[in-house]
Amino acid sequence: MALADIRQPSDLRPLTLPQLEALAEEIREFVVSAVSETGGHLGSNLGAVELTLALHRVFDSPRDAILWDTGHQAYIHKIVTGRSAGFNRLRQADGISGYPSREESIHDFIENSHASTVLSYAYGLAAARDAGQTPDRRHIVAVIGDGSMTGGMAYEALNNLGHSGKRVIVVLNDNGRSYAPTVSNLSQGALSNKLTDIRLNPVYVRRQRKIEKFLKNLPVIGTQAERGMEAFKAGVREFLQPPAFFEALGVRYVGPIDGHDLEALEHALNAAQQRVEEGPIVIHVITQKGRGYSPAEDDDEKHLHDAPIFNPATGPSKSVPTGYTEAFANTIVDLAKTDPRIVAITAAMPGPTGLIQFQEQFPDRFFDVGIAEQHAVTAAAGMAMGGMRPVVALYSTFLNRAWDQVVYDVALHRLPVIFCLDRAGITGDDGPSHHGIYDMALLSKVPGMRVLAPSSTQEVEQMLKDAIMLANEGPVVIRYPKGKARSGDASDVGSGLAARKLLTDQSNTVCILAIGKMVGPSLDAVALLAAKGISATVWDVRSCAPLDQSMIDYASAHKVVITVEDGIREGGIGMTIEDVVTHTSGANRPVVEVLGIPKQFIPQAKPDAILSRIGLDAEGIAATVQRLVNK
Repeated sequence: MALADIRQPSDLRPLTLPQLEALAEEIREFVVSAVSETGGHLGSNLGAVELTLALHRVFDSPRDAILWDTGHQAYIHKIVTGRSAGFNRLRQADGISGYPSREESIHDFIENSHASTVLSYAYGLAAARDAGQTPDRRHIVAVIGDGSMTGGMAYEALNNLGHSGKRVIVVLNDNGRSYAPTVSNLSQGALSNKLTDIRLNPVYVRRQRKIEKFLKNLPVIGTQAERGMEAFKAGVREFLQPPAFFEALGVRYVGPIDGHDLEALEHALNAAQQRVEEGPIVIHVITQKGRGYSPAEDDDEKHLHDAPIFNPATGPSKSVPTGYTEAFANTIVDLAKTDPRIVAITAAMPGPTGLIQFQEQFPDRFFDVGIAEQHAVTAAAGMAMGGMRPVVALYSTFLNRAWDQVVYDVALHRLPVIFCLDRAGITGDDGPSHHGIYDMALLSKVPGMRVLAPSSTQEVEQMLKDAIMLANEGPVVIRYPKGKARSGDASDVGSGLAARKLLTDQSNTVCILAIGKMVGPSLDAVALLAAKGISATVWDVRSCAPLDQSMIDYASAHKVVITVEDGIREGGIGMTIEDVVTHTSGANRPVVEVLGIPKQFIPQAKPDAILSRIGLDAEGIAATVQRLVNK
């Protein structure tokens, strides 16, 4: 049977083992071809082919809920649930998502693109099922992998699952990596294999239950005998099995299982269906990230975790930092050469945040904590207390996960921690979960926090240099977008917390206050307006918190003030500027228009297309100016 014949999970069940193996090979070729045309997550999915086929042969989705964490390893799940035809529009506007999507399929339960959450979802779904809300749901299967077990929330949920005894099957898809090698000592031991063979044996399971039932029903001593048997089993596990960690929490453990052996996988999953009546069970599966595609297997950095558009015959070129990320990568290395206090911290993303070069040159001053943003921030607080100058490099959207730690572990103590937030603003292809649009609105409200937004690669360099000194008085944030960066002369930069006036309108009619990436389209808008006889002043805000009072005073003297940002509009920097300008201007208040990201979940599309649609390109800004001037 060919891939074209797989339209739903039930189509997999009649297949023989040779047919399944041939199908797995065809799926890998299909995924490489599809991702080469659109870009996307590659290595994780190449490693999850056999596992996904086994899951859908053993379990009955959607009657059985199969949950994915992280969701970027669910491409094969999408294929076998009837969405292969949509892969020509993978991660494109109006196409299928790169993550599970409830709008796409009844087989997708959670839109999980942020890691380490699936066990909590599984606990909640199990609680609802056991309360009679979903009585037809037999099994809840949580697939967690690609580094997700390094996140603290996963352990919180695991502890809760074990304590409650909820009937959940956890599949630990262990490929040893997230973007980078996984930061964890949860590993299998040699003796685990021997115990696994015994505990997956149906005869053993049936006999164990008979013995437990017999002991429990013994007159007078039944309860004590049953407890004695449990204590004996626990002792054996503790002695023989390194992953007794799970069982100490009340979660049974089986593994490791070869994640590319379909027979072994199905055997383990079928056995788990029998054992889950006793409570939660973990099936530890070992897979190879990038399996079956040599460019992915040979990529030592990330096994082609994600890939741009590429030639499938050769694979993509080696990933290197570009734009704002490149400027950050080079500057932090230069600064660290002369300042031994500087250390770099990231949460499983040294490559995407531009820290590979730093890691290579200063391995003892580089800290990858795994997918654990909360821990990263508070660890940085501790390092700062100890005299270091920590630089925490994260995606903007992932800092949301550490909000409490930013406010109360760093800012409350006025600690010298520098946050460098990549992928700020509209990111595009990864959809609503990855847009970094909340950072300015949130962080600008934290007492003592300085929030900087560079408009060029040169400004990234200047701001990071300034931040080392500014941090003497407390935390500093530098936020910047992905993609192509504006570039200017080395001298064409500001300094400290001062804004910069880039263009002057002698008529004091229009003043545009642009933030970060929005400086470029604002300058382009002025060029469009000039053709229509309208001139405007343009300021590069640079410091979003605190705001430069001289910029506010200058803007207040104009008839029209327009603020432009690629962050959330409501509660954002523009609204703060509007409030300050209104109170500064007295009786002759200017008309203030705030442009920013609307309060909605914005679906995937190219960043420029999204910004154009919401009026944050040159044409949109120019149109807003014209409308206000011609009122």
